Amino acid sequence: MAGGITDTGELYSPYVGLIYMFNLIVGTGALTMPKAFATAGWLVSLILIMFLGFMSYMTTTFVMETMAAANAQLRWKRMEKHKEDDDEDSSSGVSDSDVLLPDNYERSETRPILSVRLKLAPSDGEVRERRGAPNVFEITERVEMGQMASMFFNKVGVNLFYFCIIIYLYGDLAIYAAAVPVSLMQVTCSVSGNHSYGDEDSSNYNDTAKCWGPIRRIDAYRIYLAAFTLLLGPFTFFNVQKTKYLQILTSLMRWIAFVVMIIFALIRIAKGQGEGHPPLAQLSGIRNLFGVCVYSFMCQHSLPSLIAPISKKKHVNKLVLLDYILILGFYSLLSFTAIYCFRNGTLMDMYTLNFASGQIVPYAFLRYFLGLFPVFTISTNFPIIAVTLRNNWKTLFHREGGTYPWVVDRIFFPVITLIPPIVVAFCTHDLESLVGITGAYAGNGIQYIIPAFLAYCSRKDTQLVFGSGTINKHLSPFRHTFWIGFVLLWGLFCFLFVTANIIFNETKL
Repeated sequence: MAGGITDTGELYSPYVGLIYMFNLIVGTGALTMPKAFATAGWLVSLILIMFLGFMSYMTTTFVMETMAAANAQLRWKRMEKHKEDDDEDSSSGVSDSDVLLPDNYERSETRPILSVRLKLAPSDGEVRERRGAPNVFEITERVEMGQMASMFFNKVGVNLFYFCIIIYLYGDLAIYAAAVPVSLMQVTCSVSGNHSYGDEDSSNYNDTAKCWGPIRRIDAYRIYLAAFTLLLGPFTFFNVQKTKYLQILTSLMRWIAFVVMIIFALIRIAKGQGEGHPPLAQLSGIRNLFGVCVYSFMCQHSLPSLIAPISKKKHVNKLVLLDYILILGFYSLLSFTAIYCFRNGTLMDMYTLNFASGQIVPYAFLRYFLGLFPVFTISTNFPIIAVTLRNNWKTLFHREGGTYPWVVDRIFFPVITLIPPIVVAFCTHDLESLVGITGAYAGNGIQYIIPAFLAYCSRKDTQLVFGSGTINKHLSPFRHTFWIGFVLLWGLFCFLFVTANIIFNETKL
């Protein structure tokens, strides 16, 4: 997630990139969206999700602009290095006549940075380069957000960036660590005789109800959490990555699940069996809805790995806009079919669990597939995110030229990565709140604050290095400074609103 420059990888077409981005954004967060829609009201939810989708698109263009500026900076540094090497080579064989010419020295001391040096290639090519030709601002290298922060932020900004990333990853791991045991608990407790899995009122289950003999539901949840930790926790101590075929398999399972849920919800509504009567607006549900929507539109941290391999980037902003429109339509379809198919009180944190009833899904295989598919998809992601978080901890405390002792590197960092999210999952399995808080705080920073500051700092740096007349070919459509200020003010407002809402709810209790 946060890291340095990595290989771009195999190139793919813009439309393949569009599919990859769609798959990245539409993930586990979408499964918590129907309940958030139901608690906030359909009109408020529709307005908020459209606005947050627009804001997410805007900051996505900020990140792409910063990627282009970072690529240009790297090219400039390489040009500087090559020129220094050429100067050293030429100085080793200078003639007396060269030494007698003072003009060489004056030019080397007084020339501007890159905008004038580009005159080494005269004529029409010079004008194109000064305006930001493809070979200057083209995105060809994969520069991760951590490297961009290091290039454009000061030391305090870099540390705050890593702190925000780390908090977000902790929230991600806590959500995953709770989602798997919850799904297993719901499915297996129904098999053992507790009919909550498949009961339309199953969202109101009692944690103290029996699951297997004397074992309560909450005990079963914690047993599954312990097993989850023992099975997947050790991967935190090693290096793992998601293979191409595993990514294809998990994406295929996810889309089968989403399509099945939408189809069966539409069938039930078409038959007149829909029981949902969502309110128009309910302000008490906005806090969780905001966090869920921010979490569900999150892609900014992974943009470098998606955008850099795209072969033709001329219309990449339009393709990303198309992606956001498609995702917005998909989220609306999933959520609206849910809130009109099921009563508000019966919608569960993990929407897949609402399809356990034989009255809704008559095929047992599909019922258990929907109930258990988050277990597989989340289990494959958990070790990867854990390793990413561990590496971010290492980067945050790394000092130039220093190395960590074996105990710190192999034991301490993995332990501080694994323990906190497991403790949070042990204390609560309220997925809607976990997603809401993660999105509202750390997600707010990653999706709004960091991209806005990156765009602002990269623009200033680009003007300083390349000259004020240089135009970044991937400049965001929201190029006016007003939009950066608007995003920052919106991020601050969201932070204050969510905090005040939490305090108000706690004092009411």
